[in-house]
Parts: sequence; C-alpha cells; structure tokens
Amino acid sequence: MIGGAGLSRRTALGLLAALPFAGRAAAQAPIDGRLVEHPDLASAHVRPRNVTVWLPPSYEAGSDRHPVLYMHDGQNLFDASKTAFGEWGVDEHLGRLIGNGQVRAPIVVGVWNTSLRLREYVPADLIAALPAEVREDVQTLYGGAPLSDDYLRFLVEELKPFIDGAYRTLTGPADTMTAGSSMGGLISLYAVMKRPEVFGAAACLSTHWPLRIDGLDDPAALAVWREKVVEAWTQVVANGLPAPGSHRFYFDRGDETLDQFYATFQSRIDAVFRERGYGPRDFQTLLFPGAQHNEASWNSRLDVPLKFLLTPA
Repeated sequence: MIGGAGLSRRTALGLLAALPFAGRAAAQAPIDGRLVEHPDLASAHVRPRNVTVWLPPSYEAGSDRHPVLYMHDGQNLFDASKTAFGEWGVDEHLGRLIGNGQVRAPIVVGVWNTSLRLREYVPADLIAALPAEVREDVQTLYGGAPLSDDYLRFLVEELKPFIDGAYRTLTGPADTMTAGSSMGGLISLYAVMKRPEVFGAAACLSTHWPLRIDGLDDPAALAVWREKVVEAWTQVVANGLPAPGSHRFYFDRGDETLDQFYATFQSRIDAVFRERGYGPRDFQTLLFPGAQHNEASWNSRLDVPLKFLLTPA
C-alpha cells in the first residue's frame, strides 16, 4: 500500500485532480480568509493541474506582503467537497492561529496532484541511490521513472513566479516553505534539499519512507527491503542537506496503520540531521501515539507543523 489507504486511493485522487474547474478562476468565501481557484495551470515540465490559493483574513484590507506555504495534494487541504477522503482544514487552523497571534499570516498555495502523483513525489536522487533490483521494483510499482525533478522545476520556474506576480508575497527562502504528508512529505524534504535557495523550510507529516508495503508481509523480506531503502535514504539525506542554521525541517509520524512502519526509517533520518548539526530551532521530529495515516489524523495535529513553520519573528 502506498500513501493513505493504498495505491488505488491515491490513483483516485489523481484522477479527481485531473478534472478542470468549470470556467475561469473563481473565488470562494470560507469561514477564514478567501480561496481563489486557478484551474488547469499549464506547464512545460509536468501535466496541467489545478492550484488553490488561500489568502489570509487580513489580505484584502491590508497592503502587507506575506510568506508563502506551498502544500502538495492541494485538493485535500481546504474543501471536503473536493475529495472523498476528508480535508485538513488548513483555512480553519490558520484562521484561529493567526487570530491568536501564534503564527505569521501566510498565503497558502495548494498544488493539486495528478494521476502521476507517485512519480512526481518520489525523490529522483533516492531512486538513483537504490540497489538496481529495488529501483526496478519501485519504478514498476510507481509506473515509471521518477518525475520529481520536473515537478520541482514546475514549482520553482513556473508556479512560484506566477504566485509572486499575482499576490503580495515575500519571495526569499526564509519566507517560502513547503509541506505535505506521506509521499507529499518526501517531495517537501526533497524540495528543500534540491532547491535550498528557494525553499527555506519543510514540514513532512507521516513521511512515506518505505516506498512500498504491499507484497512484504514476510518479516524477513520486509527487513531486507527496509535496510536497503534505509541505507539509500541515509546516503541521499546526508549528501543533500543544506548546512544547518538557515533551513528548517519538521517531521512527525503516528504509530498505527501505515505509520507503524516508519519508526526505523525516521530514527535513522533523525540521526543524520543531528550528525549534521541540526538542533531544536531548525529540526523537530515528533511521535503522535494512536495517530493513523489519513487526513483526519493530519488535520488533528496540523497546528504543530504550522506553528513550527510560521513562528512569529
């Protein structure tokens, strides 16, 4: 199983994401802030996709510029009618946190996924570092070679300039963050490692380190697979992390459903961060006992990564 409830679940989300909005960009009025839909945005690097932008409550009446949080699986963030699997309640969480003075007021860019989600979100450098037999298994399961470098080019070369031109943004890496869950956690980490001059922080919830779970019910086979993938991850993260002090990373996991498989991976990755000199200000990793691998669990703890990313100056 990959991601929330399995490959079929995420494939269904990808098919849903590929459906364009009717008509031109439309603004919606959530309880907190405002949503603007940008349908079917074209790209020279990846398939067209929808993008949902959330503007904080103060945006319309003010003139300030705002930090920007780019979030993956964008159809799951704001509106339960856009997905059959629940939403994160990003607008409600941020409306409350901003009102209480607990976070800076960001613009949130929800980047919808497509049917190529797995290939766009799996880090290409990791796939290259895997032993040949493991790499072949993953690429067969995911439907082909990774497209994550192309996805990052879309974010950095096309989407970010569009957002910066259309909205009052703060454009530097200290004010440009990314976040996601499961495979979205992988691409968030990868974005900061590959483009540290653009992204200054990442929040990675229930990061899907194992790459696969199905077909590995045999404990011995699972242990062999796990060790090969852990070794590759350790190498890629150790080689790719920017120097500590200017970038920040948040990780978390539960201990039920898919998250129960993540402990060994996360502990090894945590060790890499600490060996590289990352301390409490720029690195946090948390366990939420009883939390599952689904939108309801991510919604329930979303305050924590939002406060990490958007701590008031």
